[in-house]
Amino acid sequence: MRIAILSSEAAPYSKTGGLGDVAGALPKALKKIGEDVCLITPFYRQTSPDLIKGVAIPQMTFKWRGEDVAARILYSDACGAPTFLVDHQSQFFRDSIYGYGEDYERFAFFSRAALVLLRSLGNPPDIVHLNDWHTGFAAAELNESRNFDHFFQKTKIIFSIHNMAYQGIFDPNELWKIGFGSEFARSSFALNGAASALKAGLIASDWLSTVSPRYAEEIQSSEYGFGLEWLVSRRKNRLLGITNGIDYEIWNPANDTLIPANYSLEDMTGKEICKKALLEKFSLPVNTDRPVIASISRLTAQKGIELIMQSVADLLSSGAYIIALGSGEKRYEDFWQSLRDYAPRQVGVFIGYNEELSHLIEAGADIFLMPSKFEPCGLNQMYSLRYGTIPVVRDVGGLHDTVEDWNPVELTGNGFKFQNYSGTAMIEKVYEAIYAWADTDSLNALRRNGMAIDNSWENSARKYCGLYQLAARG
Repeated sequence: MRIAILSSEAAPYSKTGGLGDVAGALPKALKKIGEDVCLITPFYRQTSPDLIKGVAIPQMTFKWRGEDVAARILYSDACGAPTFLVDHQSQFFRDSIYGYGEDYERFAFFSRAALVLLRSLGNPPDIVHLNDWHTGFAAAELNESRNFDHFFQKTKIIFSIHNMAYQGIFDPNELWKIGFGSEFARSSFALNGAASALKAGLIASDWLSTVSPRYAEEIQSSEYGFGLEWLVSRRKNRLLGITNGIDYEIWNPANDTLIPANYSLEDMTGKEICKKALLEKFSLPVNTDRPVIASISRLTAQKGIELIMQSVADLLSSGAYIIALGSGEKRYEDFWQSLRDYAPRQVGVFIGYNEELSHLIEAGADIFLMPSKFEPCGLNQMYSLRYGTIPVVRDVGGLHDTVEDWNPVELTGNGFKFQNYSGTAMIEKVYEAIYAWADTDSLNALRRNGMAIDNSWENSARKYCGLYQLAARG
């Protein structure tokens, strides 16, 4: 099957969050199981030139805002699959990947360029797999063009929802300027007097997917649908939840080159070495008899930082070390920094993102805290399971699907889940996790249960292949 995946970010070329991880890992996994797949993504200022193998098309010309424009198409296979990067200085060579008032235009441009590119790559794709609002423009254009365009006539559109909270809202008066002036296009984007690229993707695609089965259910409710639950619910017979995987070539304590000592389920001695190194890294007293509770997160309201703020006194009184890595809203960055200043011998904080440090934290921590308000899938809880680190999570979205609550009698389960969005509910589970960590039999069972799970991308990729085949049959 011929598959083209479009994404606004994809590791290792670009990454701001889970979308980048997923879009970079899925093509590689599909290629490994024999699919004819390519990835199309922008070339940003943040993309390392070292990843580029060459220029695929020096000058690809197409119509944009009524004029001829040109983009350069670069080629790479650094993600493990053929990748084409759209290079256009004014659209993508900026100080940050997102955050501009004209982001809608930038990704409409990317979508247009990607569809033009597909025409030059040989036979039409059987599947165009789009990701989040940034590619909703491609869904609308492709859907409409199939009525008169022989090239894409049999191409099916899959649209993956990674986060319903981000909807690509912009002024509907801009639609005709960027080539969406037809009645169908305008109605596809129309949402409460505005234009929404996410809505266009939801309505114009043949099939929808989300990044976990539970999230597929949740986004049909007013609590998690962010005003589009009616549309998702209307299309529920064309909606499938597939939990993300993790790349075991990158996230595997047995061969991870970014941690000071490797370890496996059969020999866990390296984990204590990693714990000591982690404490030293944050200039904390090296006492391995105290648990390390860790957090790696974008610092936004979605991630439940308020619950940590509510329970900070209890967290400190537990005696555990607390280590946090992340960046985002200033109020949350200030909270972590002030906590570090208040308890410098118990708290370690790194404001920003550091890939190597994230590996050390997963390997060296004992407990991983992820109290998300909502979480479409989540990856860090799966990294934690792989690294023998006990996850404490809120029972939502992909956290529900990937973490099984601990049963101390049967010695089943791999972590701890709480339901109510409150600091009290969270801290109760944190204490339970600490008690389990302190008991050798419980700790060994929790680690064994977590590390034995198959959360590989190959497993997820086969489920996507099933969706592609379903779409291809109509």
